[in-house]
Amino acid sequence: MPDPRFFHALGPATAIELADLTGAEISDSSRSAMPLYQVAPLDRAGLDGVSFMSDRRYLADLNATHAGACFVQPAFAQAAAAGCLLLLTVEPQAAYARAANRLHKQIGLDPNDPAIHSSAEIEPGVVIGLNVVIGAGACIGSGTEIGANSVIGAGVCIGRECRIGSNVTIGCALVGDRVRILSNAVIGEAGFGVASSRSGAIDIPQLGRVIIQDDVSIGAGSCIDRGAWEDTVIGERTKIDNLVQIAHNVKLGRNCVLAAHTGISGSVVVGDGAMFGGRAGIADHLVIGAGARIAAAAGVMKDVPAGETWCGSPARPLRRYMRETAWLARKAQARDGEA
Repeated sequence: MPDPRFFHALGPATAIELADLTGAEISDSSRSAMPLYQVAPLDRAGLDGVSFMSDRRYLADLNATHAGACFVQPAFAQAAAAGCLLLLTVEPQAAYARAANRLHKQIGLDPNDPAIHSSAEIEPGVVIGLNVVIGAGACIGSGTEIGANSVIGAGVCIGRECRIGSNVTIGCALVGDRVRILSNAVIGEAGFGVASSRSGAIDIPQLGRVIIQDDVSIGAGSCIDRGAWEDTVIGERTKIDNLVQIAHNVKLGRNCVLAAHTGISGSVVVGDGAMFGGRAGIADHLVIGAGARIAAAAGVMKDVPAGETWCGSPARPLRRYMRETAWLARKAQARDGEA
């Protein structure tokens, strides 16, 4: 279930209600009154949850799922786990997004509440700047400073001795001790998840959190998206420069360093001590090994083994990159000589 500090549970909804909402067809009409309380991935869903499957790479997960119901294309119906009620549709991901909006809603800030909500827990020694907004149920540890015009969303927890700059927005996040977040950073907004449908693109609700561990630094204007379901995690003592984008579900290890304009796509896993030069870009669902070094402006499209240095776009190991660059330079010089 999504963290109740950040999301309202709007369920249950019956299977027939979700089928009507999404245009799906129920595989077993005798179970149309089944109550469903939440959406979840195939490998996380329980009997009270509804999931989806739209890519044959996940057929094994469909076969093993414990989900009570699942949106699935008719062609994959035979692969579903026994007992899973199927909601048959040619647009399972879009149907999942619509179901998620029916069953979950992010807890927002009520404009009728005071700027600092009465239920917020603020320890002694917290310094709060002008026009700061702190939502219901938020927790702020002692010695933390929050700059002017910053917004701390409902349920957010910030540890002790943190420094939050001005115009920072934090939502759906748990922040450790001695964390520094510079001005205009945005933590915990929705990640970029989109499902295609016949009626156009649909945003997929992002129901995870951001976990920022102790002693992390986050530069001005940087964005860290909350997870789609799993958490986005920033490991201890990781240092993030200005204008860095970290997408949903990313797991950054401890002691990583990311220079300005680095972009980490969704569901990337980064080992401890990895380093990224300015404007490095990492494609989604990759693994960057511990101690790896990604050169400035590199475009990484494959997993990077631990300890290696990769350069170029598409990125490749340093020695290979240097050999190819030298070969190309020799060829170009020879052609110039012929001319």
